[in-house]
Amino acid sequence: MIRLEAASPLFPELLRDIPGPPDLLYVRGTLPSRAASVAVVGSRKPTPYGRRMARLLASGLARAGVAVVSGLARGIDTEAHRAALGAGGVTWAVLGSGLDNVYPPENKALADEIAAGGGALVSEFRPDGPPLAANFPRRNRIIAGLSAAVVVVEGDLRSGALITARLAAEAGREVFAVPGPADSALSLGPNELLRNGAAMARSVEDILEGLPALPGPRPPEGIPEGSAPRVSTDEGTILELLGGHTMDFDELIESTGWELPRLVRALSGLEGTGLLTALPGQNYART
Repeated sequence: MIRLEAASPLFPELLRDIPGPPDLLYVRGTLPSRAASVAVVGSRKPTPYGRRMARLLASGLARAGVAVVSGLARGIDTEAHRAALGAGGVTWAVLGSGLDNVYPPENKALADEIAAGGGALVSEFRPDGPPLAANFPRRNRIIAGLSAAVVVVEGDLRSGALITARLAAEAGREVFAVPGPADSALSLGPNELLRNGAAMARSVEDILEGLPALPGPRPPEGIPEGSAPRVSTDEGTILELLGGHTMDFDELIESTGWELPRLVRALSGLEGTGLLTALPGQNYART
């Protein structure tokens, strides 16, 4: 687990731009400071239609290289995280509790899978913090802040998903809604968003076509864009984590959540490109 202060160059750029960003984040796994990301949120008790649409959209976004952001809650959030992982993509879970106190408890294994699969668990609450009711609206602003857009799948007019959509709009982010049956209570929220100008999300193409240019990883400092050596996704993650300071091998293992062979491959690749310097004591720094 690492602590990211708002002043850190590793702090997510999108999140820094929202009204009232958190002063501090606790992160387990890999959270790039700059990445393409879209939130998929909705009801904790979705219909089969809602579950199907959450899986369809999240898996499509993941295959397009977009990080799927959600809140690790039961229902739509869980479907979105699992679909992104199943598609071989990356997903970030923002918790309303501390990272050592995963809520809901039945999603502990899912949380571990997210962190180990190149994604991230994120919270602004102390690691042992309980899942208090007041935490979740604050959690929702981080979901919105980490995302270039928010997609609401299902929810009633008082749902947390609509709070996330409102916060996203206030932060200047795109809001999408999945149209639903007029006689379904869980379609009231998305249909109301559509009536008020949200974009329609019938497919992943609707979302990708309606997004602004999504940010990608930043080239290493001191190397002009277009002339940087090619790096893999894992190698780019290591460069983001190192920033302008050194980290030892154990810190990199903890920060990435990767197995030993995966980290060794990334470090060896970076040393081969000349972008990474190995220092005494198994310490590493960007060249």
